[in-house]
Amino acid sequence: MFLEQFPDDNRTNGWIEVICGSMFSGKTEELIRRLRRAEFAQQSILLVKPSTDNRYSEENVVSHQGTAIEAKVIADSHEILNLWKKEKIVAIDEAQFFDDDLAAVCDQLANKGVRVIVAGLDMDFKGLPFGPIPSILAMAEYVTKVHAICLSCGNLAQFSHRISSDEERVLLGSQNNYEPLCRTCFNKIKH
Repeated sequence: MFLEQFPDDNRTNGWIEVICGSMFSGKTEELIRRLRRAEFAQQSILLVKPSTDNRYSEENVVSHQGTAIEAKVIADSHEILNLWKKEKIVAIDEAQFFDDDLAAVCDQLANKGVRVIVAGLDMDFKGLPFGPIPSILAMAEYVTKVHAICLSCGNLAQFSHRISSDEERVLLGSQNNYEPLCRTCFNKIKH
């Protein structure tokens, strides 16, 4: 069970939290929920998203349900360090789309006393580890794995099955391109 903590002014070390799961599992909703609580507590926040993710908004992080929060749009994980102005919280959405250096950036920030919250897909549409998420999971103090509901049988789903025939690893999408499936249903139709 995740016990949410908050850095105080005298803290010398931070930590890394990861929110991961399949498409439509509520990762971004959970990220925004944590950030809204921190905003209420008047904690300073830097929220970033990859420039490749422009599905719902160019400048905001937006959940599939339409909940939105303002973010900085960046192309490279090292830009986070340039943007960071001693905020207590650095949050990263759609982390799977960043370069592999994101794990080192998260580690640097946590070592400076920052609460780092990372949200992203842990697996691609083939069920393989995705981008820098596995490395960040390995170093995180807290991991929250969220699940969708399998559209085939109704069980908990952890796989993002691609409906379209596109074979590129990165294909931004919504319900037109992906459906959440459980392990059994995913394995029945796996390529």
